[in-house]
Amino acid sequence: MTDIVDELKWRGVIALSTDEDALRKALADGPVTFYCGFDPTAASLHVGHLVQVLTMRRLQQAGLRPLALVGGATGQIGDPRPTAERTLNDPETVANWVNRLRAQIQPFLSFEGDNAAVMVNNLDWTAGMSAIEFLRDIGKHFRVNKMLTKDSVARRLQSEEGISYTEFSYQLLQGMDFLELYRRHGCTLQQGGSDQWGNLTAGLDLIHRLEPHAQVHALATPLMTKSDGTKFGKTEGGAVWLDAEMTTPYAFYQFWLNADDRDISTYMRILSFKSRAELEELEKQTEERPQARAAQRALAEELTTLVHGAEQTAAVIAASRALFGQGELAELDAATLAAALSEVPHVQVSQLGAVVDLFAEVGLVASKSAARRTVKEGGAYVNNVKVATEDAVPAKEDLLHGRWLVLRRGKKNLAAVEVTGA
Repeated sequence: MTDIVDELKWRGVIALSTDEDALRKALADGPVTFYCGFDPTAASLHVGHLVQVLTMRRLQQAGLRPLALVGGATGQIGDPRPTAERTLNDPETVANWVNRLRAQIQPFLSFEGDNAAVMVNNLDWTAGMSAIEFLRDIGKHFRVNKMLTKDSVARRLQSEEGISYTEFSYQLLQGMDFLELYRRHGCTLQQGGSDQWGNLTAGLDLIHRLEPHAQVHALATPLMTKSDGTKFGKTEGGAVWLDAEMTTPYAFYQFWLNADDRDISTYMRILSFKSRAELEELEKQTEERPQARAAQRALAEELTTLVHGAEQTAAVIAASRALFGQGELAELDAATLAAALSEVPHVQVSQLGAVVDLFAEVGLVASKSAARRTVKEGGAYVNNVKVATEDAVPAKEDLLHGRWLVLRRGKKNLAAVEVTGA
């Protein structure tokens, strides 16, 4: 198990950790139980959570025992954001989201064998606790001056918004989680993001105060960033979710396929389960032939399969190829086609018109005259069929699933027309 530390360091998964030598010794001495927490502040996890979920999977494969905590209690409070207070969700909504997140996390972990994973909920040890008990048993062991130095708190104190006592107390709740899991499950390692470091160490401090002989550790993963300055996990349409109804498998696949060459090596090392040799070969291919996007394709396929399954991934790849003339559009199911076309420029029309009109309306060309030139030069396609004449009008029978036309200018410029009155 000690090899996992070197593996994580090579992959760039460790941003911060407590005493590394002590952690290595703990791993060498015997099985280690660790936990990672996820707050249900939305109906789904997003791709940013994959860093934690996949690190849990990696640690379990190395022999550690994972506790996956979905916070039915902390989800009702919310970790302080850098700029403003969170909107508090009602308990029923949070309980529903707890179940949704648990269902998303479970497929990544094994719940059998000597190091079988366990799902836990911090509402189990907070629901019956009174405010007096919480203040006496937990709050007594926290020092306000130290709490004020935590990054999330310090940033909010410097903002106009300030911070409520509710969010200020979040680190007490997370600290209590580590203590309870230490006592209930023998958990000695907490994993989380580097932005959570203050909360991670709060748990360590609490355990050291109440269980002075305990040997406990914390490990933080780096925050994923994008070289172009935009936030990782965000697109023009918003967050990239793991839930297929909130972000389609096609859009999920495309997010990774479109990763910047400057970022793909970092993403691969942190998120992929390919071997070091395989990753180094993909990095070499990216350097030598970036236009082939070999690393992006490999990561997109791997992560889409992990999150959505092999069948959905195959459908997504088929759709991606078919849109660019490398497969049969008619063979795509309606849901996959609709998801794929929602990611390209598209317009709705009530009835079919001339191809040149459609090309101009959807924005593939600047004008009808430009559309005519495109047709004349042999660069206009409808459903991957080259448009032969400038006055061509698609037939009703050309509509895919009775609804869609796929327009393409040249090899790479795609758009779609949805006919609503057909």
